[in-house]
Amino acid sequence: MPILATEPNLFPADLLRCSDLLHSLPNAGNTSWWVFYTRARQEKSLARDLLQREIAFYLPLVRRRLLIRGRPVHSHVPLFTGYVFVHGTNEDRLRALMTNRVAHVLPVGDTDQLRLDLQNIQMLIDSGAPLTIESRLEPGDRVRIRAGALAGLEGTVVRRKNVARLLVWVKMLHQGASLEIDDFLLETLD
Repeated sequence: MPILATEPNLFPADLLRCSDLLHSLPNAGNTSWWVFYTRARQEKSLARDLLQREIAFYLPLVRRRLLIRGRPVHSHVPLFTGYVFVHGTNEDRLRALMTNRVAHVLPVGDTDQLRLDLQNIQMLIDSGAPLTIESRLEPGDRVRIRAGALAGLEGTVVRRKNVARLLVWVKMLHQGASLEIDDFLLETLD
């Protein structure tokens, strides 16, 4: 099956490569990095809106094989579901928020470290090697399944034989059941 067209994922093209570029932009002294957590499935739409507004951003995309109506299709999907990395002035941040696609904004403390981390992620993506999303979930974390047949199910992460499992507990009986699950399907509960 054909590969769906690649969406814009980086603006300007050398945003991650050149720290001098960041300092040469107008109002460079007033620029910052932010991590935008988008509304559900709005990452690519936000990227298109940011490109149209000429706001610097990075959305790591990876090629995935998906089944759509039983047919295999190759597409480019966000590596970090829900996250877009934005660089600009406070005015740029406000203009990006006016898209109504952002659920939450996370400020970035160490901008140089973030840029280095994003450069490394882009190098991994460019290598073409299959990537696995890794999470910071620890045994004992309360989580919810965010996609798939069990979406919305809540439980606790446990590890058995180095495999992440979701434990659903019946408190009254002091018993539960668990199933093997991939970390990337889970989101932590606050």
